[in-house]
Amino acid sequence: MDLFGGALSVNSPDDIAHIIQVSLAPAFLLTALATLLNTFSTRLARISDKVNAADRELMGADEDAARAISVRLAFLHRRSVLLDAAVVLACVGAGLVLSSILTLYVGALREGAAASVLFALFGLALVFTFIAICAFLAEILLAGRGIRVEVERQRDAASKRGG
Repeated sequence: MDLFGGALSVNSPDDIAHIIQVSLAPAFLLTALATLLNTFSTRLARISDKVNAADRELMGADEDAARAISVRLAFLHRRSVLLDAAVVLACVGAGLVLSSILTLYVGALREGAAASVLFALFGLALVFTFIAICAFLAEILLAGRGIRVEVERQRDAASKRGG
């Protein structure tokens, strides 16, 4: 059965092309998610730059300035946590989109007699894309954790100077 209730023969190139066409609609959502992930990465880099700038300011800061820097670092810490949450949610969303496309393929295979090389290659492309998104998620979470560790180090230094 195809998506519309009719019989599906996966042996036919037209049927395989139809499945690929139907699976491309959710792929546009992947483009939007990739754009969001790019934005999140850029914002995380900006936070990292601000943390580094605060570190430089802290070296010559008096007590009042050190307290102000500590407040700013607490704010940057919250921002990095929110960005981590956004990245996780976007990656989970992308994984779910890819899973839905893969489910479409597996469902077609179950009903069809045989799959073509094109069918298998596109399915593998989905799996590798999902793994790439998971690797990106792990890397961005590590980067965010690194920023928070640096923020905590600088906050401790600021509180020692200001307190």
